[in-house]
Amino acid sequence: MYAKFGELANAQKVLDNMVVRDVVSWNSIIAAYEQNDDPNRALAFFYDMQLTGISPDYLTLVSVTSIVAQLGDSWNGKSVHGFVMRRGWIRKDVISGNSVVDMYSKLGDMSSARAVFEALPVKDVVSWNTLITGYTQNGLASEAIEVFDMMQKEIAPNQATWVSILPAYSNIGALRQGMRVHGLLVKSSLYLDIFVGTCLIDMYGKCGKLDDAMSLFYEVPKMTSVPWNAIISCHGIHGHAEKALKLFREMREERVKPDHVTFVSLLSACSHSGLVEEGQWCFNVMREEYGIEPILKHYGCMVDMFGRAGHLEKAYNFIKDMPVKPDASVWGALLGACRIHGNIDLGAFASERLFEVDSENVGYYVLMSNIYANIGKWEGVDKVRTLARDMGLRKTPGWSSIEANNKVDVFYTGNQSHPKCEEIYKELRNLNAKMKSLGHVPDYSFVLQDVEEDEKEHILMSHSERLAIAFGIISTPPKTPIRIFKNLRVCGDCHNATKYISKITEREIIVRDSNRFHHFKDGVCSCRDYW
Repeated sequence: MYAKFGELANAQKVLDNMVVRDVVSWNSIIAAYEQNDDPNRALAFFYDMQLTGISPDYLTLVSVTSIVAQLGDSWNGKSVHGFVMRRGWIRKDVISGNSVVDMYSKLGDMSSARAVFEALPVKDVVSWNTLITGYTQNGLASEAIEVFDMMQKEIAPNQATWVSILPAYSNIGALRQGMRVHGLLVKSSLYLDIFVGTCLIDMYGKCGKLDDAMSLFYEVPKMTSVPWNAIISCHGIHGHAEKALKLFREMREERVKPDHVTFVSLLSACSHSGLVEEGQWCFNVMREEYGIEPILKHYGCMVDMFGRAGHLEKAYNFIKDMPVKPDASVWGALLGACRIHGNIDLGAFASERLFEVDSENVGYYVLMSNIYANIGKWEGVDKVRTLARDMGLRKTPGWSSIEANNKVDVFYTGNQSHPKCEEIYKELRNLNAKMKSLGHVPDYSFVLQDVEEDEKEHILMSHSERLAIAFGIISTPPKTPIRIFKNLRVCGDCHNATKYISKITEREIIVRDSNRFHHFKDGVCSCRDYW
């Protein structure tokens, strides 16, 4: 009882005064600390339990796998798996197997999670949901969809399945597949469930169908912040910060209490639209009216907002005045702003702080390398790349996906293995010629290699988003919209080129990159070149 109310001190007092403690007593106190985000204390009680000679049971295992996942302790994760195997629990009890699958998923070890899943003699709906959720949360959307397709042949999905699979469709922009799921949910009326409905809102918003997301938003129950957060976030990534703020005002009028997530979405929306004053207002309202103490995500959004708007000194001073130690997201926001505005000195300082707090994130090395490359300081580029290489880090490959002809095609930068490769590059050469006749001049600062100009032009033409756009042009009827999804930030030259392509082809081209949506039409982008 005390544990469920979060009164851990009282729960522990009761345990300390017990003359006899059985496995249920220990499971209760272990679960109490595990569920109240104190995994170290929970693990200490687990060790104390073993010292008293009490053997763990299935419920102990459920808590311990969660503790290991919270701690990110892969070594102990293998030990727990070995313990379960020696007891033969996976063969006897599906709950044990599901717990181990969940543990590996949360540790990011999906190959081990899949191996345990495949070894389960009996798989219930929780087994399938756990694996699908693991793939989705680890950014492996295609694998999640593959498992979901297998699941449908074996067992009926439930509410948790839909909540797990819809984000996978969102992540790769598989709009048609997501719409098919929506159709199934309408038949069962599950689409009105607050969690399923919110996932559908998120799916439509992230697949570029903001009007459909809004229609669905007005259908689902809105008594909690969950659907409000989803629709505010969707408007933010589409660059509609004013609409996001309007929705927030409606939320206040409906007396729905915002939470941490609401303000992360609002601050992010203000950052991507350059609404600095409005962002500062949101930050103050969060603290003064709702008593929500900022966390590092909020601070990171504020630094990003100041930095994107060119207020680099203000962003740096904001970091210095923070009451908590800045993490990688905060310094990364400052470094990203330095790349946009070409401030090499502050960028170098931010990168040094980043390498101290998160030395293994290759993205930060790439950002610093970009800053040097933009001003032609190739010795700086070589230095940063050598540092990353010596640490065994590799740049995340850029890819873009497009859904056409009822299937999702994925293109990597420089890809030449697609069945329609020759047609794609032929279309790109034709587009290049037409763009030049309209005045397009390639921006070679986005080529991070010191090579000749003709080679630079070929490198730019081979960026994944251009390959996907060209494939979309040759694979869909004239003048129909093209939707592209990119895992990294779209480069400035591709952004400029896509504006020309939208005018030449008389198409709307919708690109979602790692930051936001860009809607290109008639030679103009919805972001107004601010992203």
